[in-house]
Amino acid sequence: MTHAAFAANAVAVVTGAASGIGLAAARRFASLGMTVVLADRKGERLREAARSVAQGSPRGAAGVLACATDVSEMEALEALQEEVIERFGKVNVLMNNAGIQPGSTLFGPLENWERVMAVNLGGVVNGTRVFGPGMIAHGEPGLIINTGSKQGITTPPGDPAYNVAKAGVKAFSEALEHELRNTAGCRIASHLLIPGFVYTGLTANGRTEKPEAAWTPEQTVDFMIDSIARGDFYILCPDNDVSRDLDEKRILWAAGDIVENRPPLSRWHPDHAEAFRTYLTQDRPRQAGDPA
Repeated sequence: MTHAAFAANAVAVVTGAASGIGLAAARRFASLGMTVVLADRKGERLREAARSVAQGSPRGAAGVLACATDVSEMEALEALQEEVIERFGKVNVLMNNAGIQPGSTLFGPLENWERVMAVNLGGVVNGTRVFGPGMIAHGEPGLIINTGSKQGITTPPGDPAYNVAKAGVKAFSEALEHELRNTAGCRIASHLLIPGFVYTGLTANGRTEKPEAAWTPEQTVDFMIDSIARGDFYILCPDNDVSRDLDEKRILWAAGDIVENRPPLSRWHPDHAEAFRTYLTQDRPRQAGDPA
């Protein structure tokens, strides 16, 4: 079973669609017979992605539209929305997936911070605000899927700008779902995609072959589709190295820093590192809502 929004007559808009998870999602949506709009930076990579998606669509090139879009610019997203509505009349699925990771330090180049915040967080906020009202208004089933990150939940040291942006995506997505479910007549649901280690251009770091620990973008999208069918808001993806149980323990430990009044990021603090290692070996009590 899949969500009703993944119908053959539905329209999906995917940002960051020229590679990685976005491209895998676009291909999967197209294979279902959906019309797919690929939004990404201008260039040959976007054109090649559109050709690739069209090859897997039962409608061919007629079911695919590529639009060069900078998601950090509200005007660019408004222009995208106008073109999509003019051509196809509606949007059923919006996947705010565009993201960059140039690296950052707390007192490093300001431009890295500004660009990461504008794309990774601003793109999600802008995309939702531009497309959301129309999606609610047309009355058909729909989805807004925002790509977050485990780094926005456990906030490990090393790339604070990325962590801050993805933490913002989590908070925004939670507020969005609350808003949607309390809007009379709304048939739109939102979901927070939380990938594990996925082999993409963003994570390759010069590698030409997928590391054994990583999932492919296609595996991630398959997991996303299944999770949406189950009604999961938090789509917490494992990978070939990190299990669901380990993810849960890391997330609960991070929350415990507040509850237990430990130092922030205590998982990496020399006074608490041993306690964390011991905690990982303990069985976590089963809780209501745990997957079967």
